[in-house]
Amino acid sequence: MSQMSLFSAETEDPAIDDLAGLLAAQGQSLHTPMGARVSVVVADRWRAQAICADIRAIGFDAEVAESEEGRPLARTEANPRFTALHRRWTSGAVKTVPEGWVPSPRALRLWVLAAGRPDGAHYALGLDPHAPDTHAALSTALMRIGIAPTLVGTNGSHPALRITGHKRRARLLETIGAPPLDPAAEDSWPRTE
Repeated sequence: MSQMSLFSAETEDPAIDDLAGLLAAQGQSLHTPMGARVSVVVADRWRAQAICADIRAIGFDAEVAESEEGRPLARTEANPRFTALHRRWTSGAVKTVPEGWVPSPRALRLWVLAAGRPDGAHYALGLDPHAPDTHAALSTALMRIGIAPTLVGTNGSHPALRITGHKRRARLLETIGAPPLDPAAEDSWPRTE
């Protein structure tokens, strides 16, 4: 029987800053007259539903919608309490990683929900292809929590941070906790074998 890590997403209280995990992936933040809103287009409906459940756990409304391309979209309500997060992750109209950012366990979980996928014997955390200047900073952020990734796919439309090796994948899994209760989620969740 394995022991749950004290740093696991399952032991932390949800916080607004956890939504940074969506921005580390392909998520976007937008400032509106009613406050900022965070949204992310994902590959699967279960991902959007799980992200919305995590947003609701923070104490905010969230909805699953459809992007212009017909893909599932998870988004928060527009709220002034998201404005500070939006400002930290934006420089002008460009997404940026705050200096020294360290992903919380729940932020890392949201990143996996938004863009995590098996990659052969490895695991990949998807990056925003439209924000290439964030890639190196996000790699460094993972190193700060003891997961050293390799940046792959930078010349294509699917850049990612590849996590290789049993110990690194185990560290990722113990940090983010169990997959959502959806059979499709299990196939996309990190594994240690």
